[in-house]
Amino acid sequence: MEEMLLILSVNLSIFHPYLIHFGAVFYALVCPNPPPTATPQQFRLFKEVTDPAVLKKRSSIRGKTLREAQKTFRVTGPDQILEAGTYLRVHVHPKRFPRCYEVDWKSRVIEIADSYVVLDKPAGISVGGTTDNIEECCATFASRALGFEDPLITTHQIDNCSEGCVVFSRTKEFCSFFHRLMRERQVKKLYLALASAPVPTGVVSHYMCPAVLAPKLVSEENEEGWHLCQLEVLECIEVPWPSANISEAHGIEDSGWPPQEYAYECKVNLLTGKTHQIRAQFAAIGAPLVGDAMYMPAAAAEMANPDINPFGRCRRQHGGSLANDETIEAWIAAHGKEPKLGIGLKASHISWDDGKFSYEAGVPWWRQ
Repeated sequence: MEEMLLILSVNLSIFHPYLIHFGAVFYALVCPNPPPTATPQQFRLFKEVTDPAVLKKRSSIRGKTLREAQKTFRVTGPDQILEAGTYLRVHVHPKRFPRCYEVDWKSRVIEIADSYVVLDKPAGISVGGTTDNIEECCATFASRALGFEDPLITTHQIDNCSEGCVVFSRTKEFCSFFHRLMRERQVKKLYLALASAPVPTGVVSHYMCPAVLAPKLVSEENEEGWHLCQLEVLECIEVPWPSANISEAHGIEDSGWPPQEYAYECKVNLLTGKTHQIRAQFAAIGAPLVGDAMYMPAAAAEMANPDINPFGRCRRQHGGSLANDETIEAWIAAHGKEPKLGIGLKASHISWDDGKFSYEAGVPWWRQ
């Protein structure tokens, strides 16, 4: 939840110090265009403070385009002065990551080099922070644990609920270098995925909806504007289903999926790097990851009623697409919420420069 304010006169100290410390308070010289959900009063106020006659009187925006003046910045301290007419956005309930305070961060370090650090990221923690919380994240806590004056720089992401290898940069130069390697697909990533059903080896291909918000929708058929996502299952071995004690110790949710005698540990080579890719693709083939509270319920619903997924295999039986606003909305509603802590997914390996730099994470939680 967030509040959007137009400043007529404000003392930033009225906000709880942790909101500013977390980076949950933003400002812009000129208010961005209000969303369609804004109230009539908010629209009226927006028109008043963005009236050209009013903006001409503000020296702070002279020489700036409207787009430049509407760019948002974080408030850095309670003593920061903001002039009248400034737009202020406050995320009053930032997403929290309390597990940060429980982790032995030094024990999670795989490698410390002059220009980068490789971390075995714990599950249930953001890699580099969220829009409303840049404090409780791996980059911040690992930097402090290692005594670095300059904070580590995020070079890539894995889901909050995933664990495993993450590379942080210590310099801007290495950050640019690593980003180039990723664009050129010269970084190899292997994952261990704990699936609820056996998965055949080989390449798995889907097309993913480009919508930003989760859950991520995928289809075996090429939908217009959707992005190709591919992974390769290198091996799939039968392992014991995690016990109740192990699952509880690592915050794994049952997600309404009945425990089985066996789960299936898959080694996955990620060929494309889309958000939620392994999770969405495994769920789409009927093998959702253990503990995945978002995709497991949808996979179970599709098993019970294949027609619920307008992008599923049942579309072939109906001779075409089943997708419309109503069916898509129902399919999204079949999904659950993002897992609170961990799921059966570990970024087990990362390497670049043809394997010259190669790192392995520790054993996944289900083997501990």
